[in-house]
Amino acid sequence: MTSSHGRGLLHLAAAVDQQSAYDAAPYAELARLAESGGLDFVTLGDSFARPGPDALAVLSRVAPQTSRIGLVPTVTTTHTEPSHVQAAVATLDWVSRGRAGWQLDVSTGEGEARLFGRRHAAPADALWREAGEVADAAARSWDGWEDEVTRPPQGHPVRVVDATEGQARPTAARYADVALVRAANAAQATAVRDQLRGQAVEFGRNPDTLRVLVSLVVDLGDGEHAAEPGHGGGGPRQTPHGSLYRGGPVDLAELIASWHAAGTADGFHLTPVEPRRDLERLVNGTVALLQHRGLFRTFYPGSTLREHLGLPRPAHQYAVSGGTS
Repeated sequence: MTSSHGRGLLHLAAAVDQQSAYDAAPYAELARLAESGGLDFVTLGDSFARPGPDALAVLSRVAPQTSRIGLVPTVTTTHTEPSHVQAAVATLDWVSRGRAGWQLDVSTGEGEARLFGRRHAAPADALWREAGEVADAAARSWDGWEDEVTRPPQGHPVRVVDATEGQARPTAARYADVALVRAANAAQATAVRDQLRGQAVEFGRNPDTLRVLVSLVVDLGDGEHAAEPGHGGGGPRQTPHGSLYRGGPVDLAELIASWHAAGTADGFHLTPVEPRRDLERLVNGTVALLQHRGLFRTFYPGSTLREHLGLPRPAHQYAVSGGTS
Protein backbone atom coordinates (compact mmCIF):
# COMPACT_ATOMS: atom_id res chain seq x y z
CA MET A 1 0.00 0.00 0.00
CA THR A 2 1.17 3.52 -0.66
CA SER A 3 2.00 5.79 2.24
CA SER A 4 1.06 8.98 0.44
CA HIS A 5 -2.11 9.28 2.49
CA GLY A 6 0.09 10.21 5.45
CA ARG A 7 0.29 13.77 4.12
CA GLY A 8 -3.31 14.36 5.23
CA LEU A 9 -4.21 16.00 8.51
CA LEU A 10 -1.60 15.68 11.24
CA HIS A 11 -2.86 14.05 14.45
CA LEU A 12 -1.22 14.48 17.85
CA ALA A 13 -1.91 12.78 21.16
CA ALA A 14 -0.16 12.58 24.52
CA ALA A 15 -0.02 10.31 27.55
CA VAL A 16 -0.93 11.84 30.91
CA ASP A 17 0.38 8.99 33.11
CA GLN A 18 1.87 10.14 36.41
CA GLN A 19 3.49 8.19 39.21
CA SER A 20 1.95 8.51 42.68
CA ALA A 21 -1.08 10.47 41.47
CA TYR A 22 -4.19 8.87 42.97
CA ASP A 23 -6.90 11.47 42.42
CA ALA A 24 -8.28 13.05 39.27
CA ALA A 25 -6.94 16.60 39.71
CA PRO A 26 -3.36 16.11 38.37
CA TYR A 27 -4.71 14.21 35.36
CA ALA A 28 -7.30 16.90 34.66
CA GLU A 29 -4.57 19.56 34.79
CA LEU A 30 -2.51 17.77 32.14
CA ALA A 31 -5.57 17.02 30.00
CA ARG A 32 -6.52 20.71 29.99
CA LEU A 33 -2.96 21.62 29.03
CA ALA A 34 -3.08 19.18 26.11
CA GLU A 35 -6.49 20.55 25.15
CA SER A 36 -5.07 24.08 25.03
CA GLY A 37 -2.74 22.84 22.29
CA GLY A 38 -5.56 21.26 20.28
CA LEU A 39 -4.32 17.68 20.69
CA ASP A 40 -6.66 14.98 19.42
CA PHE A 41 -6.66 12.94 22.62
CA VAL A 42 -4.84 11.97 25.79
CA THR A 43 -4.22 8.42 26.99
CA LEU A 44 -3.99 6.99 30.49
CA GLY A 45 -2.45 3.57 31.02
CA ASP A 46 -3.75 0.80 33.24
CA SER A 47 -2.70 -2.74 34.09
CA PHE A 48 -3.52 -5.56 36.47
CA ALA A 49 0.23 -5.82 37.12
CA ARG A 50 0.73 -2.46 38.82
CA PRO A 51 -0.97 -0.47 41.57
CA GLY A 52 -2.72 2.74 40.71
CA PRO A 53 -6.10 4.27 39.99
CA ASP A 54 -8.51 2.82 37.45
CA ALA A 55 -7.92 4.67 34.17
CA LEU A 56 -11.56 4.56 33.07
CA ALA A 57 -12.73 5.96 36.39
CA VAL A 58 -10.10 8.72 36.39
CA LEU A 59 -10.92 9.91 32.88
CA SER A 60 -14.64 9.83 33.67
CA ARG A 61 -13.79 12.33 36.42
CA VAL A 62 -11.63 14.36 34.01
CA ALA A 63 -14.37 14.52 31.35
CA PRO A 64 -16.48 17.34 32.88
CA GLN A 65 -13.32 19.36 33.51
CA THR A 66 -12.47 19.38 29.79
CA SER A 67 -14.57 20.28 26.77
CA ARG A 68 -12.99 19.10 23.51
CA ILE A 69 -10.04 16.73 23.91
CA GLY A 70 -10.52 12.98 23.47
CA LEU A 71 -10.07 10.73 26.52
CA VAL A 72 -8.59 7.27 25.98
CA PRO A 73 -8.03 4.95 28.98
CA THR A 74 -6.36 1.55 28.65
CA VAL A 75 -8.85 -1.29 29.08
CA THR A 76 -7.46 -4.78 29.61
CA THR A 77 -9.79 -7.23 27.90
CA THR A 78 -8.18 -10.36 29.38
CA HIS A 79 -9.95 -11.64 32.54
CA THR A 80 -12.61 -8.93 32.08
CA GLU A 81 -16.31 -9.47 31.49
CA PRO A 82 -17.15 -8.01 28.02
CA SER A 83 -20.49 -6.62 29.26
CA HIS A 84 -18.67 -4.64 31.94
CA VAL A 85 -16.20 -3.30 29.39
CA GLN A 86 -18.84 -2.05 26.95
CA ALA A 87 -20.92 -0.47 29.70
CA ALA A 88 -17.94 1.36 31.22
CA VAL A 89 -16.62 2.64 27.88
CA ALA A 90 -20.10 3.74 26.81
CA THR A 91 -20.46 5.62 30.11
CA LEU A 92 -17.23 7.52 29.40
CA ASP A 93 -18.59 8.46 25.97
CA TRP A 94 -21.81 9.76 27.51
CA VAL A 95 -20.19 11.78 30.30
CA SER A 96 -17.67 13.28 27.83
CA ARG A 97 -20.37 13.94 25.22
CA GLY A 98 -18.68 11.91 22.51
CA ARG A 99 -14.99 12.20 23.33
CA ALA A 100 -14.27 8.65 24.53
CA GLY A 101 -11.89 6.09 23.20
CA TRP A 102 -10.44 2.92 24.71
CA GLN A 103 -7.02 1.39 24.22
CA LEU A 104 -7.42 -2.35 24.10
CA ASP A 105 -4.72 -4.30 25.94
CA VAL A 106 -4.11 -7.89 26.99
CA SER A 107 -2.67 -9.48 30.11
CA THR A 108 0.08 -12.00 29.41
CA GLY A 109 1.45 -12.41 32.96
CA GLU A 110 1.29 -15.75 34.75
CA GLY A 111 0.76 -14.00 38.08
CA GLU A 112 -2.24 -12.12 36.73
CA ALA A 113 -3.69 -15.34 35.28
CA ARG A 114 -3.42 -17.08 38.68
CA LEU A 115 -4.99 -14.04 40.34
CA PHE A 116 -8.09 -14.62 38.20
CA GLY A 117 -8.14 -18.38 38.74
CA ARG A 118 -6.39 -19.49 35.56
CA ARG A 119 -3.50 -21.93 35.80
CA HIS A 120 -1.53 -20.44 32.88
CA ALA A 121 -1.68 -17.32 30.74
CA ALA A 122 -2.78 -17.90 27.15
CA PRO A 123 -0.38 -17.14 24.25
CA ALA A 124 -0.31 -13.52 23.13
CA ASP A 125 -1.85 -14.20 19.72
CA ALA A 126 -4.82 -15.95 21.35
CA LEU A 127 -5.25 -13.09 23.82
CA TRP A 128 -5.28 -10.54 20.99
CA ARG A 129 -7.87 -12.59 19.09
CA GLU A 130 -9.95 -12.52 22.27
CA ALA A 131 -9.47 -8.72 22.48
CA GLY A 132 -10.81 -8.40 18.95
CA GLU A 133 -13.82 -10.49 19.89
CA VAL A 134 -14.47 -8.19 22.87
CA ALA A 135 -14.26 -5.15 20.57
CA ASP A 136 -16.70 -6.77 18.14
CA ALA A 137 -19.08 -7.77 20.93
CA ALA A 138 -19.02 -4.22 22.32
CA ALA A 139 -19.88 -2.76 18.92
CA ARG A 140 -22.75 -5.21 18.50
CA SER A 141 -24.01 -4.35 21.95
CA TRP A 142 -23.91 -0.62 21.27
CA ASP A 143 -25.68 -1.19 17.95
CA GLY A 144 -28.33 -3.15 19.81
CA TRP A 145 -29.41 0.13 21.42
CA GLU A 146 -31.56 2.57 19.51
CA ASP A 147 -29.78 5.76 18.45
CA GLU A 148 -32.30 8.06 20.08
CA VAL A 149 -32.30 6.17 23.41
CA THR A 150 -28.94 5.03 24.82
CA ARG A 151 -26.48 4.38 21.96
CA PRO A 152 -23.17 6.14 22.79
CA PRO A 153 -22.86 9.61 21.21
CA GLN A 154 -20.15 8.42 18.78
CA GLY A 155 -22.00 5.20 18.01
CA HIS A 156 -18.79 3.31 18.74
CA PRO A 157 -16.21 4.99 20.99
CA VAL A 158 -12.82 5.12 19.23
CA ARG A 159 -10.77 1.91 19.44
CA VAL A 160 -7.01 2.22 19.91
CA VAL A 161 -4.49 -0.66 19.72
CA ASP A 162 -0.72 -0.63 20.26
CA ALA A 163 0.34 -2.55 17.14
CA THR A 164 4.07 -2.57 17.83
CA GLU A 165 4.13 -6.31 18.52
CA GLY A 166 3.29 -8.58 15.61
CA GLN A 167 0.65 -10.55 17.54
CA ALA A 168 -1.46 -7.39 17.96
CA ARG A 169 -1.38 -6.28 14.32
CA PRO A 170 -4.22 -8.41 12.90
CA THR A 171 -6.51 -7.14 15.70
CA ALA A 172 -5.42 -3.56 15.04
CA ALA A 173 -5.91 -3.91 11.28
CA ARG A 174 -9.36 -5.44 11.69
CA TYR A 175 -10.85 -3.47 14.58
CA ALA A 176 -8.80 -0.37 15.50
CA ASP A 177 -9.58 3.20 14.53
CA VAL A 178 -6.10 4.21 15.74
CA ALA A 179 -3.00 2.02 15.77
CA LEU A 180 0.04 3.04 17.80
CA VAL A 181 3.51 1.95 16.68
CA ARG A 182 6.71 2.36 18.69
CA ALA A 183 9.38 2.99 16.06
CA ALA A 184 12.94 4.33 16.28
CA ASN A 185 13.25 5.35 12.63
CA ALA A 186 11.08 6.39 9.72
CA ALA A 187 11.68 3.22 7.69
CA GLN A 188 10.47 1.00 10.53
CA ALA A 189 7.35 3.09 11.09
CA THR A 190 6.55 3.19 7.37
CA ALA A 191 6.88 -0.59 7.05
CA VAL A 192 4.46 -1.24 9.92
CA ARG A 193 2.00 1.36 8.66
CA ASP A 194 2.01 -0.17 5.19
CA GLN A 195 1.53 -3.66 6.67
CA LEU A 196 -1.42 -2.50 8.78
CA ARG A 197 -3.07 -0.76 5.84
CA GLY A 198 -2.58 -3.85 3.69
CA GLN A 199 -4.10 -6.11 6.35
CA ALA A 200 -7.01 -3.70 6.74
CA VAL A 201 -7.79 -4.16 3.04
CA GLU A 202 -7.66 -7.95 3.48
CA PHE A 203 -10.28 -7.61 6.23
CA GLY A 204 -12.52 -5.64 3.89
CA ARG A 205 -11.79 -2.23 5.40
CA ASN A 206 -11.00 1.05 3.73
CA PRO A 207 -7.42 1.62 4.97
CA ASP A 208 -8.05 5.35 5.11
CA THR A 209 -10.31 4.71 8.14
CA LEU A 210 -7.25 3.58 10.14
CA ARG A 211 -5.01 6.22 11.70
CA VAL A 212 -1.44 5.06 12.42
CA LEU A 213 0.43 7.11 15.02
CA VAL A 214 4.11 6.73 15.92
CA SER A 215 4.61 6.43 19.68
CA LEU A 216 7.62 8.23 21.15
CA VAL A 217 8.78 8.78 24.70
CA VAL A 218 9.90 12.41 24.74
CA ASP A 219 12.44 14.10 27.00
CA LEU A 220 12.34 17.82 26.25
CA GLY A 221 14.94 18.72 28.86
CA ASP A 222 16.52 20.91 26.19
CA GLY A 223 19.96 22.10 27.23
CA GLU A 224 20.07 19.56 30.03
CA HIS A 225 20.88 16.90 27.44
CA ALA A 226 22.97 18.81 24.95
CA ALA A 227 25.28 15.80 24.51
CA GLU A 228 22.37 13.71 23.25
CA PRO A 229 20.46 15.86 20.76
CA GLY A 230 17.23 14.53 19.36
CA HIS A 231 16.33 14.80 15.68
CA GLY A 232 19.58 16.57 14.83
CA GLY A 233 21.50 13.59 16.17
CA GLY A 234 19.64 11.07 14.01
CA GLY A 235 16.24 10.87 15.65
CA PRO A 236 14.91 8.63 18.43
CA ARG A 237 16.81 5.69 19.87
CA GLN A 238 15.41 2.37 21.02
CA THR A 239 15.24 1.77 24.77
CA PRO A 240 13.66 -0.95 26.94
CA HIS A 241 10.75 1.45 27.56
CA GLY A 242 10.14 2.38 23.92
CA SER A 243 11.51 4.76 21.32
CA LEU A 244 13.04 7.75 23.13
CA TYR A 245 13.36 11.21 21.62
CA ARG A 246 15.69 13.44 23.62
CA GLY A 247 16.23 17.05 22.60
CA GLY A 248 14.40 20.34 22.29
CA PRO A 249 10.87 21.25 21.22
CA VAL A 250 12.07 22.76 17.91
CA ASP A 251 13.92 19.60 16.87
CA LEU A 252 10.86 17.55 17.78
CA ALA A 253 8.67 19.75 15.57
CA GLU A 254 11.10 19.16 12.71
CA LEU A 255 11.00 15.40 13.22
CA ILE A 256 7.18 15.35 13.34
CA ALA A 257 6.88 17.55 10.25
CA SER A 258 9.39 15.56 8.20
CA TRP A 259 8.10 12.10 9.10
CA HIS A 260 4.50 13.14 8.46
CA ALA A 261 5.34 14.80 5.12
CA ALA A 262 7.10 11.60 4.02
CA GLY A 263 3.98 9.52 4.72
CA THR A 264 5.63 7.73 7.64
CA ALA A 265 2.65 8.22 9.94
CA ASP A 266 -0.71 9.93 10.30
CA GLY A 267 0.53 11.50 13.51
CA PHE A 268 2.29 10.95 16.81
CA HIS A 269 1.47 9.75 20.31
CA LEU A 270 3.93 11.29 22.77
CA THR A 271 4.71 10.14 26.31
CA PRO A 272 6.48 12.81 28.39
CA VAL A 273 9.37 11.66 30.59
CA GLU A 274 8.56 14.43 33.08
CA PRO A 275 4.80 14.89 32.61
CA ARG A 276 4.26 18.53 33.53
CA ARG A 277 7.54 19.94 32.19
CA ASP A 278 7.60 18.02 28.93
CA LEU A 279 3.91 18.39 28.11
CA GLU A 280 4.15 22.13 28.70
CA ARG A 281 7.16 22.36 26.36
CA LEU A 282 5.38 20.15 23.85
CA VAL A 283 2.30 22.37 23.77
CA ASN A 284 3.99 25.77 24.02
CA GLY A 285 6.98 24.89 21.86
CA THR A 286 6.52 21.98 19.46
CA VAL A 287 2.78 22.33 18.84
CA ALA A 288 2.92 26.12 18.62
CA LEU A 289 5.61 25.85 15.94
CA LEU A 290 3.61 23.27 13.97
CA GLN A 291 0.55 25.53 14.19
CA HIS A 292 2.58 28.54 13.04
CA ARG A 293 3.69 26.56 10.00
CA GLY A 294 0.10 25.59 9.21
CA LEU A 295 0.75 21.90 9.88
CA PHE A 296 -1.55 21.45 12.89
CA ARG A 297 -4.97 22.77 13.88
CA THR A 298 -5.35 25.92 15.96
CA PHE A 299 -8.91 25.04 17.04
CA TYR A 300 -11.18 22.00 17.20
CA PRO A 301 -13.50 21.98 14.19
CA GLY A 302 -15.82 19.45 15.85
CA SER A 303 -16.80 18.23 19.29
CA THR A 304 -16.23 14.45 19.21
CA LEU A 305 -13.04 12.40 19.10
CA ARG A 306 -14.16 10.84 15.82
CA GLU A 307 -14.46 14.33 14.34
CA HIS A 308 -10.96 15.24 15.56
CA LEU A 309 -9.60 12.14 13.83
CA GLY A 310 -11.60 12.68 10.64
CA LEU A 311 -13.47 9.41 11.12
CA PRO A 312 -17.16 8.92 10.33
CA ARG A 313 -19.72 7.92 12.92
CA PRO A 314 -20.42 4.21 12.34
CA ALA A 315 -23.78 3.39 10.87
CA HIS A 316 -26.20 1.55 13.14
CA GLN A 317 -25.67 -1.93 11.68
CA TYR A 318 -29.02 -3.35 12.85
CA ALA A 319 -30.98 -0.29 11.73
CA VAL A 320 -29.32 -0.56 8.29
CA SER A 321 -30.13 -4.25 7.99
CA GLY A 322 -33.68 -3.66 9.19
CA GLY A 323 -33.40 -5.83 12.28
CA THR A 324 -32.80 -5.40 15.99
CA SER A 325 -31.67 -8.86 16.97
